[in-house]
Amino acid sequence: MGKAVIKAADAAGLELVPVSFGTEEESGQKVEVCGKEIQVHGLSDRESVLASVFDKYPNMIVVDYTVPAAVNGNAELYSKVGVPFVMGTTGGDRVRLHETIENSNVYAVISPQMGKQVVAFLAAMEIMAEQFPGAFSGYSLQVLESHQAGKLDTSGTAKAVISCFQKLGVSFDMDQIQMIRDPKQQLEMVGVPEEHLPGHAFHMYHLTSPDQT
Repeated sequence: MGKAVIKAADAAGLELVPVSFGTEEESGQKVEVCGKEIQVHGLSDRESVLASVFDKYPNMIVVDYTVPAAVNGNAELYSKVGVPFVMGTTGGDRVRLHETIENSNVYAVISPQMGKQVVAFLAAMEIMAEQFPGAFSGYSLQVLESHQAGKLDTSGTAKAVISCFQKLGVSFDMDQIQMIRDPKQQLEMVGVPEEHLPGHAFHMYHLTSPDQT
């Protein structure tokens, strides 16, 4: 996703700040995307590096696609330095994440989903849940979500959809979500085309009425 954002930004004519952050083991590495060499910095000096880069590029926006464990620490860093950011990474402590932003002076876009059609669908679900609470009381729900093997956490989009179903009266625990990360299962059980195994999102929400009909 990070590379896809870089390519989209480059195609739109935006200036790419050639700096990224990674683990201590990745510190010093250089990654080439769109013909530009990006310097990777480790955790130990990231605050000083970010502050220095932000001073040089005052109109900079950070776009964050990383791993769930880094979400909260990264958001707190951006807020401390004062850099506006987009949090595209799902997972982490979302309540703490929103509190971090509300207590800061930075602008941020936080969404479990960046595809405009799915964002529109989520908005429609939220409207339905608000206007028709309990409409699906007594219904049971099955949820299956399939993503590329490299996605470590449960889909944030699935959690957002389920929260709407819960407001509509469906009883469902998030740990009931069936996560598919095995390419063989994705081919045979889900039906993901082979060429899309490295990057895809497939969700199934199956509602059953109380009388099973």
